[in-house]
Amino acid sequence: MLRIFNTETRVKEDISLSRGEDTLKMYTCGPTVYNYAHIGNFRTYVFEDLLRRSLKYFGFPLKQVMNLTDVEDKTILAAKEKGVPLAEHTQIYKDAFFEDLKTLNVEPVEIYSPATDYIPEMITMIATLVEKGYAYQGKDGGVYYSIKNFPSYGRLSHLKLDTLQEGASERVSDDEYDKESASDFVLWKPYDEERDGDVFWESPFGKGRPGWHVECSAMATKLLGETIDIHVGGVDNIFPHHENEIAQSEGCTGKHFVRHWIHAEHLIVNGKKMSKSLGNFYTLRDLLDKGYTGLEVRYLLLSTHYRTQLNFTLEGIEASRQTLSRLREFICRLRGVNAPTGDSTKVLIEKARQTFNEALSDDLNISAALAALFDMIKPINALIDASKITSDEAQDVLSFLEEIDAALGVLPLEEETLFIPTDVQEAFEKRQAARAGKDWPEADKQRDYIHSQGYQIKDSPEGSRVIKG
Repeated sequence: MLRIFNTETRVKEDISLSRGEDTLKMYTCGPTVYNYAHIGNFRTYVFEDLLRRSLKYFGFPLKQVMNLTDVEDKTILAAKEKGVPLAEHTQIYKDAFFEDLKTLNVEPVEIYSPATDYIPEMITMIATLVEKGYAYQGKDGGVYYSIKNFPSYGRLSHLKLDTLQEGASERVSDDEYDKESASDFVLWKPYDEERDGDVFWESPFGKGRPGWHVECSAMATKLLGETIDIHVGGVDNIFPHHENEIAQSEGCTGKHFVRHWIHAEHLIVNGKKMSKSLGNFYTLRDLLDKGYTGLEVRYLLLSTHYRTQLNFTLEGIEASRQTLSRLREFICRLRGVNAPTGDSTKVLIEKARQTFNEALSDDLNISAALAALFDMIKPINALIDASKITSDEAQDVLSFLEEIDAALGVLPLEEETLFIPTDVQEAFEKRQAARAGKDWPEADKQRDYIHSQGYQIKDSPEGSRVIKG
């Protein structure tokens, strides 16, 4: 059984298909495409990818939807500042987002849902909420959700409604509001030419556009049904966004909206909240420009349990680089073995598989899952050193790595053709000749030069070679 912590019930629960269903339905909050996503965002998206891959690893057929918020306050403001149409501005960052997902080896989901493609569904949901008495139209022309009419409001965030309503006599027309209190929140924003420019839709409530919160409710119920199995996002989405989704969706349908709520913790940088003013704000592209790879970033974002705050440091990503280098070297060694006889690796593989599966099934305990992998590598490396592993046994190990990488998506299994610059290759050949002639000072000199160029030398029983990093 795969057991995951449910934010609403505060306990680990078995993931299962809904009665009569043959597919698990999952909704994940995607980006607001007004700018490049930062690494805090990608911490959540990489976790969502680990969850997706793990669900499939444990045999669940899956239908996943990820929204793309392409109309709300920030997207409209950014487009106005640039002086371009909203769709033209957001398309740039949609394309960039998909490029970044590919770089991080994040699997594509079944459906990506831009909010602007589902405005009619949002209007229908708002009209239903008004008809059922959960929403009302204010004198300003906006439509607002009345949280006092939804008694279980606050059950996801575990905040009491009477506390939340201290400021509830006011309405909130912005897409986001104070995390400490709640007011009746906007479902439909009346058109404001100065604020919105040419961004508006016609509706029974007048010209305007939907509020941010209703977008996800409308898309989730349209694409996945009135009750969905899993809803995922960052902890910053719990209140008010996901709380509002529950109120909107259940007020509209009268049915339980989500069976399992799952949230990933924040990412901080060097122990502080990420901020441009502190100079610790990174997009994925910033890290690529520093010479790091997508897999190195993915490994770092992946390797801390999703319910633990992740402290991102450049030292941490350097450690990820070294870990992946060791894994790459292990994989290369497996592909090069040719001993005529060996000790069976089956026991080591089965132990690793059992420990890995137990860890992953326990709320995605990634630290224990990775430990199972490294606990297997050490004795197998010893077998390779002693020439006690055959090519068939090595292939069994490689097949196991491919098996678990279906869940991890981070092992360097692709055979790489490493480009070695001419000067580095010449230094390597000089170093080899110096070693053969026992000219150790010259060998050390060439080795140091190779290291200074960002390459290393790996000496093993199978021979010496140059590797990156």
